Amino acid sequence: MTSKQRAYLKGIASTYQPIIQIGKSSLTPEITIAVDEALSARELVKINVLKNCADDPKVIAEMLSERTRSAVVHVIGKKIVLFRQNSKKEDQKIKLPLD
Repeated sequence: MTSKQRAYLKGIASTYQPIIQIGKSSLTPEITIAVDEALSARELVKINVLKNCADDPKVIAEMLSERTRSAVVHVIGKKIVLFRQNSKKEDQKIKLPLD
């Protein structure tokens, strides 16, 4: 992912509300499945890591991106944004700019 594409996705994600919250149990298989399903439906997902979670949000973001085969757009504080483009052209909701 290029920096131009990443900046474009950051702009879109800034208007989104987090749809998944990670709490004290940290990264469970259920959360990974929920993120995977959300990426399939939306392509761009914002996640909130709660204060009672002991793990680092950057580590959680990397683990989630590996498990869901997605890209980490950015991690700011306790917010994570992930992106995975749908494989089918007709299902793509977000068109990335080309360099």
